[in-house]
Amino acid sequence: MLQAQSGNARAFEQLVEPQRELMFRVAYLIVRNRADAEDAAQDALVKAWRSLGRFRPGAPLRPWLVTIAANEARNRRRGTGRRERLALRASASSSGEAAPSAEELAVAAAERRRLLDSVEQLPDAQRLVLECRFLLSLSEEETAAALGVRPGTVKSRAARALERLREVHEPRV
Repeated sequence: MLQAQSGNARAFEQLVEPQRELMFRVAYLIVRNRADAEDAAQDALVKAWRSLGRFRPGAPLRPWLVTIAANEARNRRRGTGRRERLALRASASSSGEAAPSAEELAVAAAERRRLLDSVEQLPDAQRLVLECRFLLSLSEEETAAALGVRPGTVKSRAARALERLREVHEPRV
């Protein structure tokens, strides 16, 4: 960290490289557009480089970078107003079990699509919390940092969103 803070670009690159993909994914969840997310993530890296001298020694780097990327994405979203639906692909897990039948795959894909459509219908604040927590696997603290809210807000928004999804997806008796 000290080398990066003293202006060593290679040291900075080594620090941020493991976080690039996450920064892009956070930005994508906010702007819903690949090109804008790439630009936001790149601009976030430039801003991080420029403000590295103000980074608190001993503080975790990942939430700091995610927060910068989220802020850049929010700025882009406000500026352009563009939104595209999030396209998710579920990868099949290799659990050693027999491969599912074509019918099982079709049913699972339809259920997944139904669930994602329901997530899309949530208010933005709730949707973003669920996407950060469950699609990006961010901790509550990282989600709070990325969205600029308190960890308690993340918990309450997630709880409300999950309750709404349960109401829609639980079998009716």
